Amino acid sequence: MRVYVPLTLPGLAEAHGNGALGPGPLDAYAVTPALREWYVSDDIEELEYAALNRAAQASLRQLAGHPDAARRRVVVAVDVPEGTAVADPDRGLDRGALGEVRIAGPVPMTKAAAVHVDSADAEADVAAAAAALGAADQGDADAQFTVDGAEDHDLMWFGVQEIPQLVS
Repeated sequence: MRVYVPLTLPGLAEAHGNGALGPGPLDAYAVTPALREWYVSDDIEELEYAALNRAAQASLRQLAGHPDAARRRVVVAVDVPEGTAVADPDRGLDRGALGEVRIAGPVPMTKAAAVHVDSADAEADVAAAAAALGAADQGDADAQFTVDGAEDHDLMWFGVQEIPQLVS
């Protein structure tokens, strides 16, 4: 099962150094039944892209809590055995939890399939979005527009062998 783990660049550096994402539990995103129902598509690539975008939103939230981290969203795509990533049944169709799963323990970096990171030209929009999250959460439409602006930037794909260059 492919899951998408939201991080920051310092978090990626830590995982790379430790050889694992974790210790756990890890919050991640995947193609869940609720995400399928919300997205209304049977195209697995579209559904995985939706899960990746949900993880990118979670990465933005992590950035908001780490003001010293580079203003780039980071998502690590990892493959875990079926049943390892579990959706919370109590959150059901809660729009805020669509695609959200939890992994109980650490995930070895050898299970990583790819890393997705914002390009340098996204940094200003990502920084603005991270700064505006609190106001957007309180219903400020202008702040929400700023947060949505980060989503205009697609994350770039990197092979796992490129992680040392990303975190240096």
